[in-house]
Amino acid sequence: MREIAVVPYDEKWPEMFNAESFLIKTLLGDVAKNIHHIGSTSVPGLSAKPVIDILLEVHDINELDKYIPAMVNAGYIARGENGISGRRYFIKGDDQRSHQVHAFSVGDIQILRHLAFRDYLRKNRNIAMAYAEIKRAAVLLYKNDAYRYSAFKTNFIEHHLQLALIYLER
Repeated sequence: MREIAVVPYDEKWPEMFNAESFLIKTLLGDVAKNIHHIGSTSVPGLSAKPVIDILLEVHDINELDKYIPAMVNAGYIARGENGISGRRYFIKGDDQRSHQVHAFSVGDIQILRHLAFRDYLRKNRNIAMAYAEIKRAAVLLYKNDAYRYSAFKTNFIEHHLQLALIYLER
């Protein structure tokens, strides 16, 4: 069973992203158009689950399927769309997860959403700290129930994602 833990920000997270980004770019070559550090580990000072979230942009999501064996050889488990249409999702570490890759075709709305929320939290420290409190409360309430942990955060995320998208329009 995967243990859910929210830990203080670790200065090593950007380095871990950079190393994994280099590995993915090496594995995928030109298929990988852009690789972004997303999620809470990409926001300086924000407490997070110690899992590096990676957003991978590819020209054609179906082209990425040809590289699943390479990703598996690099330690990833392929999870297909995993509930989000048009995505390819990979995890590294299984129950001791260290990385997650969310891959989408260039131009997919999910890319904008992930980057907007990340940038919003980076620019609004007080909101990022409120988000950290929500996550800590979710861990206390739901221990290792990943579904309920995520559900507890949903309203906060959706509200602030809408504000982040409005902020982008300005």
